[in-house]
Amino acid sequence: MNLGNQLRRHRKEQGLTLKSVAEKTGVSEGFLSQVENNVKSPSVETLVNICAALGANVGDLINRASNHKRLYVVREEEWNEVDLPHTGFATIRFAPPSERAVIDSAVLLLEPGREIPVRKNIKNGQELLCVLKGGVELIQPQERVALQKGDTVHFWSQPKGQKIVNQGPELAVVLWVGTI
Repeated sequence: MNLGNQLRRHRKEQGLTLKSVAEKTGVSEGFLSQVENNVKSPSVETLVNICAALGANVGDLINRASNHKRLYVVREEEWNEVDLPHTGFATIRFAPPSERAVIDSAVLLLEPGREIPVRKNIKNGQELLCVLKGGVELIQPQERVALQKGDTVHFWSQPKGQKIVNQGPELAVVLWVGTI
């Protein structure tokens, strides 16, 4: 059950900080953070207090958490249905943000001559690219790796200077997976 994600989403929708909710419920900010990250489970009494502080119905929250979608599929024909914006790239996410607790994933569509920069706010993440169509180049500060259809690379994110570039003549389609 992804109860922590539901609590975080509700807290952010209300514009509340971890600190303010922790103070209202009598738990530490650290404990509340662990609950939101699905590291710790609150007692029933604590969950009721957290929901009261958030103005949320505990029953509705538990129902949403237990009934969330557990399987996401992106079909190949959906790649052609995406309108690429002026940036020349788009991502087709497999799951909504509330469901991405440990890893993030997407199908990347990249027009020729376009690039995708590194994800923002990454400190010590790992990533994986698998080229499904066309070719791309992974550029990092000290290294460049050319990848063609069928090639896969696993690497540590480098926030400064990392990007993925389509240097080829056709649309590149890449499966991307990264830790959060």
